[in-house]
Order: sequence, then C-alpha cells, then structure tokens
Amino acid sequence: MSTQHGSLWVVGADMGYGHQRAVWPFRDIAHNGIIAAGDNEHASLSERKLWRRYLSLYEAFSRAKSIPLIGKRIFAILDRILHIPSLYPIRNLSHTTFEVDQLHRQLDRGLGDGVMNAIRQAHLPLLTSFYVPAIKADLHGHESVYSIICDADLHRVWVAREPWESRINYFAPCGKAAQRLRSYGVPPERIFLTGFPLDEALLGGRDLSTLRRDLAVRLRVLDPTNRFHTLHGASVEHFMEEYANTPVPADRVLTITYAVGGAGALKEIGTRLMKAFRHRLLDGTMRLNLVAGTRAEVAEYFLEGRREIVADADTVRVLHANDLATYFAQFNEAIRTTDILWTKPSELSFYVGLGLPIIMTSTIGSQERYNRKWLLEIGAGMRQEKVDYADHWLFDQLDNGRFAELAWMGFLRARKLGTYHIQDVIRTGSFTRSDSPLLR
Repeated sequence: MSTQHGSLWVVGADMGYGHQRAVWPFRDIAHNGIIAAGDNEHASLSERKLWRRYLSLYEAFSRAKSIPLIGKRIFAILDRILHIPSLYPIRNLSHTTFEVDQLHRQLDRGLGDGVMNAIRQAHLPLLTSFYVPAIKADLHGHESVYSIICDADLHRVWVAREPWESRINYFAPCGKAAQRLRSYGVPPERIFLTGFPLDEALLGGRDLSTLRRDLAVRLRVLDPTNRFHTLHGASVEHFMEEYANTPVPADRVLTITYAVGGAGALKEIGTRLMKAFRHRLLDGTMRLNLVAGTRAEVAEYFLEGRREIVADADTVRVLHANDLATYFAQFNEAIRTTDILWTKPSELSFYVGLGLPIIMTSTIGSQERYNRKWLLEIGAGMRQEKVDYADHWLFDQLDNGRFAELAWMGFLRARKLGTYHIQDVIRTGSFTRSDSPLLR
C-alpha cells in the first residue's frame, strides 16, 4: 500500500463482521493497530456497558426471527426502529429523527469517549466503518474524519444531526448509497463513490492480477456446458486475456462457500446444504466451505453435522478461528477458490466485484433488503430457492450458464478498487474516476 505506514487512526466496531471487515484492508497503515470502538483500553466501564447494549440489540435483531412463536413479532419491532425509508420520491431527508436524537444522548453520556481518548495521542486522520466514532470525533472538532459505508443503503443515524455543518467525509460502496447520503443533506464534495474496500490479498494490486486469474478459472468451472463461453467469451477476453490462457487446475471442482453472519444466524442452512449435496460431497465432485467465523458454537454445530451427514468427508471444510486476523486470512484463502458464495446479503454483497456470484438467504433488516435489491439490479445475485432441493435447481442453473453470467455481471458492474481509492482520497483529497471495470 502506498499510504505511509501508521499514518491513520483506524477504528472498527464489533457489530457483526461487516464493520470489522471494512477496515481490515487498512491494518498495515493503522497507527497503533485497528482500534475496536467500545472495547479498547481507553474506554471506561460505563462506556463498555453502553457498547454491550448496542451489541446485544444487534444480536437480538439478527436472531429474533428464529425464536418460536414470538420471534417474528420481536423482529418487526426492532426492524421498525432501524427502518430505512424508500429513496423515492427523491426528497430532502436531512431533518433529524428520533434515532439521531437518541444517539446524541448516548454520545453525551460517554459513548465514543474511549476512541476520542485514544486518537488525542496523535493528530492523524480518522478512518472508521461505524457512525459512532465518526460523529463523536466530528463533534469534538477532529479534522479529517472519514466514514466507510458498509451497505448499499443506510439509516439517517449515520449522518450528523446538522449535516451541512459536519466535516465528515463518506466513502460510498455504490451509487445508491451516495444518493442516499445526498438526500440526508451531506454536501456532494464530502461524498466519494469509491466502492467497498476489498482486501489486497484478493485483488493483487491495482492491476487486479490476482482477481483476474482467479476469475478466469472460476468462469470455466461455472460453465460446464460451455454455454456462457459461447455467448460471452469474446467479451470476457476483451477485458481479461487470462480467460483464454489460465488453465483450470486438475483437482478443481465446483466449490460453494456458505457464510453465516457475525451473530451466527441461519447456521442451520449449512447442515441442510450438506444433506442436499451429500452424494456429490462423498464422491468428491464438489466441495463445501462452512464459515463459522469466530463463533465456536457455530463451528461445533457444523462439525457435528459433518460427522453425521458426510462422515467427516474432506470435501467439507469448516472455517473457524479464535481471532479476527486468523479468520479473515482463512476467509480470503477460501474465497479465492470459491465459485459460489451463499450468504445473507450483508457487506459480503460487495464481493460480487471479485466476479463471485451470490445466492442470497433471507434478509435481516432494512439494509440487507437494500443490499439484495442492489444485487438483483446489477444482475450479480439470486435469491435462494428451496434449500433442501439445492442439488436440483442449483445444477440446472449451472448447466444453463446462469452462475457464470452472475459472476461476470458482478465483475463488470461492482467497484473493486475501493481500498486504493480510499487511500488516494485520504492522501490527496481525490481519486481517479473511470468507467472501465478494470479501473474502478
């Protein structure tokens, strides 16, 4: 990375993996490492309690639907609090809201103090993937505050109460998020349509050398009947010469990665997929990665299912680690040889920029509904059909070239260079815009 080592304050938040995944690509330039908002040595006991309440609300929201009898009602109440209104008709949404006023009350009670105590040690730009540190720092007059938006749309709480007076700069992952920020009153000069920051290990530098090689292989695996190549091969070769000259490894078979969210919701889909693909997993004609992240109980759930369903077949891999650094490294390794990502439409929606088609589970919250809408609009994702019959419909779609088309549309239409564009903006105040799928 070209930005000077240790030249930024980088702050994440333990609110699912999204806010942590968004700052992970900047770990090497983070002054004193990535700071965890609310869980750092500078946070008081009372502030830690406030953050635990935030986390408890997030996890309750994520798991509410699965609670028998009352789950859907609890979810509906929480969803109403976090609801994002329709963008249309286009209108001024800059007025404050109940949720914004509540946030400021929490800020007055000490929420975010730990981060402020930490960043006072050196006058450096602040880059964060959560609204609390950004708004707190802005209120305290900290200069050069940058906020990464982690979804295709966002709640009003992400923006200052008086946005026209705020100096927060925003990095939007897609055009819809940028449009929403404008409707909330953020001045256009403080909105940068950079794309979501993807880890350099998945990109291979600004020339996307790693991404292009991985995608060249993936498109072949996703096109067993050559249908996609017949229709789109010339277009692919126009952008990627690797498509014509990168061989598919002899041991490569279709690989699906199923990832649960940070709260461990929807883990049962993992065992249902093992049952649906059992014969293919046992005969070695496909592989399945089950991503438990840092949650030991989810990993054990997957491992128990693997023992019972596929007799610990080595074609089923359970990804689990005790810390985020190890987990993110495992995930990056697995993603490079993944052909289809199966997950809820979280921040992982932006991984379609890697040329990775997504099968979407049910959504949890407004932001995921907007992520799903965005994926469908750009033609890079599809809703899951009946999980128990995945062996039928998924392979029908595979033979029709559908997944190869999803992969290619994601690569063409989603932004990939967010990590580099964000660094450019922080360093120089701008970045080079381009319509080429290889340069954005």
